Amino acid sequence: MSHDGHAHGVDPAAASADPRLRLRLIVALVLTVGIVLAQLVGSAVTGSLALLTDTAHAAADAVGLVVAVLAATMMARPATSERTWGFARAEVIAALGQAVLLLAVGVYAAVEAVRRLAAPTEIAATELVVFGVVGLVANLAALAVLGGGREANRNMRAAFLEVLADALGSVAVIVGAVVIRVTGFERADTIAGLVIVALIVPRALRIVRDTGRVLLEYTPRGVDLDDVRTHLLELEHVREVHDLHASEIGTGMPVISAHVVVDDHCFASGHAPEILETIRACVREHFPVSFDHATIQLETAATRERSCADMHHA
Repeated sequence: MSHDGHAHGVDPAAASADPRLRLRLIVALVLTVGIVLAQLVGSAVTGSLALLTDTAHAAADAVGLVVAVLAATMMARPATSERTWGFARAEVIAALGQAVLLLAVGVYAAVEAVRRLAAPTEIAATELVVFGVVGLVANLAALAVLGGGREANRNMRAAFLEVLADALGSVAVIVGAVVIRVTGFERADTIAGLVIVALIVPRALRIVRDTGRVLLEYTPRGVDLDDVRTHLLELEHVREVHDLHASEIGTGMPVISAHVVVDDHCFASGHAPEILETIRACVREHFPVSFDHATIQLETAATRERSCADMHHA
């Protein structure tokens, strides 16, 4: 006997596929492409490593946002008999792709910074301030667009964090330019570039770690399966819990499944449905993750023994 429980309220998958999220991403993409073009010109005019790094970062953002738009479009497609979860995991793959791009930008900028620390390049500080301010204003506009949807899924959160880091990068560009303008310390630009690298790399690594947990089907954060097993075994008539699994399909879509061995007489007495509901209530009440998809299969001891025997002979 099995049961797939669905909680009432907003479906996380539906929320993730909200077309308004896709519109936010498209507007942010247009703004980011504008930033890339403006900063590319600025890098050529000023010779700034910080601005060049921020340009590369913005270009990675733009590519990431294109991927994010595609992921949001795919997530809007309905589930089918072949794709039973639809494209819910597309947002996780998109976020991972963005993180890899950011890491590549960080490595390039770090190598170039080492070279320029040894041989500083002359920087046009006044022009650099102007281009830095242009980039910052455009980034703030993109943040305003993405801000309302950043908690919807990993895809939106990664896009928001990319633009936020790019905005902080623009601040670093402006600060470096002002220091050069006031003091003539040319290496300030390279230091600003390294600050941008320091903003990019840790965040990218966090995204890789979080998306890797989903793709490798780690247990959702906040869930201890040993604790789940212990609670279930404390229930009356429950004799064994095996094949216990929990993972995430996508943002807000944790799933849990288990085979639960109960007393044989529970099936004869018609008590099994009540035990099933008790198990579901136990999972809901004791653990912080809301399992919208919980599949529990009840078994007798004899069924469990036959299953073990079949596995042994297979």
